[in-house]
Parts: sequence; structure tokens; C-alpha cells
Amino acid sequence: MITRTTPLPVQPDHLVVAALTLREGCDWVEDRLGVRPQPGGQHVAMGTHNALLSLGPRFYLEVIAIDPNGVKPRRPRWFDLGEPRLSAALTEGAQLIHWVARTDALDAAVDRLPDLGAPMSMARSEFRWRITVPDDGHRPGRGLVPTLIEWSSAQHPSDALEETHLQLIAIAGEHPEPAQIRAALATLGLSDTMKVTYGRSPRLAAMIRTARGIATL
Repeated sequence: MITRTTPLPVQPDHLVVAALTLREGCDWVEDRLGVRPQPGGQHVAMGTHNALLSLGPRFYLEVIAIDPNGVKPRRPRWFDLGEPRLSAALTEGAQLIHWVARTDALDAAVDRLPDLGAPMSMARSEFRWRITVPDDGHRPGRGLVPTLIEWSSAQHPSDALEETHLQLIAIAGEHPEPAQIRAALATLGLSDTMKVTYGRSPRLAAMIRTARGIATL
């Protein structure tokens, strides 16, 4: 039984790179990491599609974009996709916008951090999961507080990805109110996973070891 004082079982699951088009996002990642993401699939409920790249066991990078062949949802899309401010930023190129952490105690986590949003049931090809999505689709902490995901089976998307020998070294963030972000991360038991310092604008960065050296997204 998980109580309010029980540490939550939360672990990093994947990084989220957004782009105006999926091809543009895959080009951006390949240019920086030297490996091209594999085709993923469609998220029918959100009108988005993705491509994936392994960053090691049970951890990956997701490139996501609005699916031009998808149906626009009646609700705001997740990860701020389609939000004017983010859309304007993406006209200058793809960028790392967010990260996702997995847990087997999703409801308990949402109880502690309601701003994460209500869990939604989602599916893509053979995968099934529940994921936190705020009603307005915003990224918690402007992208620094992770969205939470609870996979419905032992199968994980990274299990089917090709080996890349890429490895996440560190993830860091900047925010104009870093104490708020640190408090949310502490609630999720992720204080040691991402360090947050002061910055005039929210910013997320990931350092990844590649065959060419350390790359920063």
C-alpha cells in the first residue's frame, strides 16, 4: 500500500523532441546524435505521430509532431503541441521540449501532484498505457516536471528498438522559479535525476554520449 509518505516508484522513461514535421525532427536528431530515429506510429486520440531512438535499456528518445493525416482532437493536444508559443518556437527548428517518467503508482503520483493532469488511457499499435495529460495540454513546469506514464504490460517500446550505443549522461533544467520545480521533482523522488538552476526562461537540456563524443540537446 502506498501512503503519502511512501517514496513513489518513478524512473525516467523517455525524452521528447518536438518538431513541425516528423521528418524535420528526425533530421535534427540524426544531425546531433549521428543515428536516425526509427518510425513509430500514430496517436489517434491526439492527432500526432512519432519516431523513436534507443538510449539504452528501457529508455529512449521520442520525436513527435502533429500528424498531417490525423484528425484534430476536440481537446488540446498533449505536450503543448499546437500551442501558438511552442509552434512559433518550432519554426526555428526542432527542440527538446519535455521528458516522461514511468511509474506503477500513477494514481498516487497524481494525488500528490494534481498539476500533472488526469491519467488518460492511450494506445499505439501493440502498446497500451496510461499517461497524465492536463486538460489544457500544457507541459508541467514548462517541460521540466515530467509527464508520468504507466505501461500496461511488461513490454516497453525500447525493447523493439535497434541498439544505438547512445547513452544519456545527464539531464538538467533552468527555470525562473527553480524552487517550485525542485519541490515537484522531490515529490516524485527525482531530485537526483535532474538538477534545476535559475534561468530567465524555462530550458531543458540532455547530455548524450555518442560515437562522436558528448552531444547536448
